[in-house]
Amino acid sequence: MTAEPRLGIDIGGTKTAVVLVADGSVRAMRSAPSGRGASGVVDVAVRLAREVLAAEARGVGAAGGAGTAGGAADVVSVGACMPGLVDPVSGVARHAVNLGVESLDLAGELSVRLGVPVAVENDVKAAALGAWRLRAPWAEGSTAADIGPGGPGGPGGPAGPGGLALAYLNLGTGLASAVVRGGVVVRGIDGAAGEIGHLPVGGDAPCTCGQVGCLETVASGSALARLWPVAGRRATNPFAAAAAGDALAAAAVDVLCTGVGLAVQLLALASGAERVVVGGGLAGLGAPLLGGIRADLERRARSSRMIDALGLPDRVELLPADVPVAALGAAWLSAPDLPGAPRLASVGSPDGLNGVTVPGERVG
Repeated sequence: MTAEPRLGIDIGGTKTAVVLVADGSVRAMRSAPSGRGASGVVDVAVRLAREVLAAEARGVGAAGGAGTAGGAADVVSVGACMPGLVDPVSGVARHAVNLGVESLDLAGELSVRLGVPVAVENDVKAAALGAWRLRAPWAEGSTAADIGPGGPGGPGGPAGPGGLALAYLNLGTGLASAVVRGGVVVRGIDGAAGEIGHLPVGGDAPCTCGQVGCLETVASGSALARLWPVAGRRATNPFAAAAAGDALAAAAVDVLCTGVGLAVQLLALASGAERVVVGGGLAGLGAPLLGGIRADLERRARSSRMIDALGLPDRVELLPADVPVAALGAAWLSAPDLPGAPRLASVGSPDGLNGVTVPGERVG
């Protein structure tokens, strides 16, 4: 098997994806609909992990390159992530409602089935780690020393005690975020750090958390669906519909971009992150979404010299929708000594793919 192979498992609310990362590329990748209930979730994850390892062993990994015989015992690290409250110390995941999971010893179950230790994390926090490895401006060409204690991007270095930071904003059905500083995910005392979707911002829309007027009610997929129901419409892209003269779509994207712009500003001010990376399902809306977010940030900058000085429009970017960022982050969960990964281009970035190969996947 290739040097330093790492397995990452992303158990999402609808889809589970598994990647094998080695030599700066995704060697193999598989995905399938997520299982339901504790046993179903684990069964699908284990099946895909074994398929990925078998594909690499047969030399038919996702990149089409040659592989060598190997199994789970040959990987350097295995990590898994899923929604809900995930404790990386105990390995237990709780309250993953969309998966029908109340409590699951995710690390323990996967470790027994795969025969190797497994590190676990919440899916958004894992995605933030993946984004940090791929998109951090200091990552290209960096070494373990660069992101380690005293290094340019690490704790105790020029950036301060915590090291350089990247904020990840996940725009899915809901809204959540996470911050990675010096290569370490900021968790907080209860693991709830980054749940900015439940900050009250006004309005009368009820939130799933029980509050009213949360940020999530104006900056998420559920908010967009409420403001612009697609049932019975020919167009499913609100930006395209707005451009075609749909007044309701235009109003919806205005609310969405204003809400996301506020979320970006909150993250930048609270974390001091050098970069705010936007991902999640809504990132698939692409350049129009990024343009709308930047336009809102520019509007905010025009009304405040302080906000203008932050240069927020240049600090926000969008991850390509086809990048399995949470699975990649999961692969690096137990690899703090791994040198910074090559940078990955995003919408709005002038860079192309630079050393990280993310080929097409097989869905099954």
